[in-house]
Amino acid sequence: MRLLIIGGTSFVGRTIVGDALGRGHEVTTFNRGLTGKDLDGVEALRGDRSTDEGVRPLAGRRFDAVIDPGGLVPAHVLRTARAVADSSPFYAFVSTTAVYQAWNAEVDESATTWPGVADQDGDPADLAHLPVHKRGCELAVEQTYGLGACLVARAGSIVGPHDNLGQLPWWLTRIAQGGRVIAPGDPARGLQLIDVRDLSTFVLAQVEAQAAGMHNVVPDGPNTTMGRLVDTCVQATGSDAVPVWMDEGFLLSRGVRPWTEVPLWIPDVPETAGFWAVSGASAKAAGLRTRPFGDSVRDTWGWLRSGGEVEAAPGTPPLGLAGEKEQQVLAAWDSAGVLQRRRTGWSGWAG
Repeated sequence: MRLLIIGGTSFVGRTIVGDALGRGHEVTTFNRGLTGKDLDGVEALRGDRSTDEGVRPLAGRRFDAVIDPGGLVPAHVLRTARAVADSSPFYAFVSTTAVYQAWNAEVDESATTWPGVADQDGDPADLAHLPVHKRGCELAVEQTYGLGACLVARAGSIVGPHDNLGQLPWWLTRIAQGGRVIAPGDPARGLQLIDVRDLSTFVLAQVEAQAAGMHNVVPDGPNTTMGRLVDTCVQATGSDAVPVWMDEGFLLSRGVRPWTEVPLWIPDVPETAGFWAVSGASAKAAGLRTRPFGDSVRDTWGWLRSGGEVEAAPGTPPLGLAGEKEQQVLAAWDSAGVLQRRRTGWSGWAG
């Protein structure tokens, strides 16, 4: 197939480009040439879809499908979709499960989303409005192509080599340093993490089949736990790190911020009971297959060890506790007299 891939130089886009080339497709990338280097074997077009003039390089080009793995501004995606609508019969957009409004119960594709606007403009680095903007991007594609000629892949939390989000790399890097490591809440808390390579395989398979639809691209159920995450990072790095499992209430009382200061931690409270309970049944029925989570951890560590670095996307907040704050929280936990109680039963979770 002749594929146009928007961006195509970092994380999800880079992985899709590599997979597409490996499948024998002819790949053209369209980007500004600023974020990263195009992979060998592609035809690279330069342009900027934030303006009408910027998408002119697409004029007169014909493709069997367009894959848009990173659109963040609805107006930019709308401009792109309109520019290729007459010359490319299928459009695949990688969105996010963050478009859903409520997380107090399991969500599927029918759940209420944020009210996006298809022609809304904005700053791609404005991640505070990511849920609304991503929904607007979905609408831009749907309104231009119609539901029968587009794929919307709502990805969950993505991990794997060439990560530009940094959550799993943070855990690996911190655990590799050794010592006592703060671990949040119940080690049995389930997580749903999708490997970027499995996401890529799914998207390309749908594109090859011209299979329109909307899917939550997540494992259909938890594919690891917080305890297994920590344990597998210890095994992969060969570290002597010792996790210190702390009550979530204690962490919050010490001002520790979920998700950013302790990546992948979402407090287990009623308001977020569905955060790691997104239905992946639709994607599974459409062919999504997911690798063992331990493979994602080991391959990500291998990438980091080979010189890979997280090049954070614009607007991404810094991850992880500052060393001084981490030591202060550990000391406060020791003073509370509960360290020994929470240490017991940690080791033994399989990767």
